[in-house]
Formats: sequence, structure tokens, C-alpha cells
Amino acid sequence: MTTQSPETGVTPAPVARLAGSPPPLRWFAAVVRTSRPRQWPKNLLVFAAPLAGATLGRADGLAYAFVAAAAFVAASSAVYFVNDVVDADRDRSHPYKRYRAIASGELPKAHALALAAACVVSAEAAGFLIGEPKLSLVICAYLMFSFLYTLVLKHVPIVEMMFVASGFMLRALGGAVATHVPPSAWFLLVCSLGAFMVAIAKRFTELRVLGTDAVRHRPVMRWYSPGLLRLAERVVAVTMIAAYLMWAYTEHDAWMRAWHLASAIPLAAALVRFDWLTAKASSKAVEDLISRDTGMLCCELAWLVMFAVGL
Repeated sequence: MTTQSPETGVTPAPVARLAGSPPPLRWFAAVVRTSRPRQWPKNLLVFAAPLAGATLGRADGLAYAFVAAAAFVAASSAVYFVNDVVDADRDRSHPYKRYRAIASGELPKAHALALAAACVVSAEAAGFLIGEPKLSLVICAYLMFSFLYTLVLKHVPIVEMMFVASGFMLRALGGAVATHVPPSAWFLLVCSLGAFMVAIAKRFTELRVLGTDAVRHRPVMRWYSPGLLRLAERVVAVTMIAAYLMWAYTEHDAWMRAWHLASAIPLAAALVRFDWLTAKASSKAVEDLISRDTGMLCCELAWLVMFAVGL
């Protein structure tokens, strides 16, 4: 039976299968694992503003949105490289994270930092490539927030979860800037609250699964309790629905307003399902609850269809 990391999706089995592979292949596999490809779909949030505004903004806006998504993939990969270098010693004593490439010694720290620097340069260059330096400023803010979190703020209760959520809001803002679509404040708030809710759910499941060991692996966990985290998750979910309804209500077109208001129903159902799944506190990654649970997928598909019809 293989054990899967709720944070990285790394399993001992693939590592063992690569043991006899040529060193360059093992090194490349370690690099890819450390960049967290399972987390890359988060960067599709750059399409949130164009979708919410029912426009791609500037000419070739779709292409520019893809450039922004690629830039955030590079930026987030840089953050993961640095994070795993900083946490390597602590990760070695974690039941799952000890399989991370840097903690296990598969990827040297110096290589990881060099790759992080290359990713930062690539991400920052994207804005100038498409003639939109504001995108580079947004990515710079994302990197600053992320590195502050990795080096200092991950130990500050509440604030650390807010900084995790800010990364999602900046992705949505980056997409708006790249495509020249004015972002809706309400829609940015919805994205931020959704991310904040997921961050809270991660802390809850980690605390319930690891128990007292959670503090040893993530010191900030000493300030949290399962009951307070569950309450916070539900309060944020209700606030998110309220913000979504406000965004939908501000639509000027009656057709769009009606369908987007109605789409709050499957969205609320998805949040209720998510609440039920996190209550089970399994070792599955919270992202898997969103992307692999049949009930969640049905709710998400229903929301997407109603949202698209509204457009």
C-alpha cells in the first residue's frame, strides 16, 4: 500500500521506479515534482476576470491570458523551490513530506535555488513580452507575498492563511491586467474568499489527521483548534456566497443577472459538499476533494453550465 502526500501528491512508489533511471532523468523528475504540477490548474484563475466580464478585452486577449497563466506557473514554481529548501530539515521528519525531492536529497538545494531564480526572471519577463508591465508588477507582488509567507509569515496565525488566499486574488488580478478587462471588486472578493476557505480546510484536515504531530511539522498549528477552524470555514463560505450574489446582482444585462443569480444555487451546493468532505478529515489533499469527488464535480459542472449560459 502506498502512502500519498496530501501536500505534494508524491508517493514512494514512483521514486522507487526511477531509482534505476539515468541520473539526468531522475534529476528532471525531481525538478518536475518540486514544481508541483498538480497545483498548476490554480493558475487558470487568470481567466476569471475575462469570463466574469464576458470579454477577452484587448485583441488577442486569449493568447495574453495564456501568457499570464504560464507566468504564474513559473512564479509559483519558484516559490515551491524556495519553500522546499527552507523546509527541508523539517520535511525529513514528516510522514509524507519526507518524500519531497529536496528533503530526500534527490534535488540539491543549490540547483533548486538556481531554478527558482530562472523561474522568477521568466515570470517577470512575461509582462514585458506582451507589452503590459503591470502584469510584471502583479507577479512581483505575488512573489513578495509568497516569499514573505515562506520565510516569516507562515508562523503568524490567521495572517498566514490570508497570505495564501492573496495568491489566488493576485492570479485573478493578473489575468485582468493582461487582457485589459476591468476586474469586478466583488468577483475578486469571491476568488479571495474561496481561496481563504480552502486554506482553512487544509489546516483543519492537517490538524485532524496529524493530531499533536501537526504542531511539530507546522508550528503555527498550536494556535488553531478543529472547532474554530470549522466555524471559520463555514463563516467564510456564507460570506463567499453573499459576495457572489452581490457580483451577480450588479450585472447590467437582465439575462446575465438572472442566470448568474441562479448559478449561486449549485455553487452553494458545492460548498455544502465541500464542508461535508472536509469534516471527514481524510489524508487526501484538499484539492482532490474539489477535483476528484463525484458529487463536487457534478455541482461544479452545474455551476459552470449556468454561468456559461448567463454569458
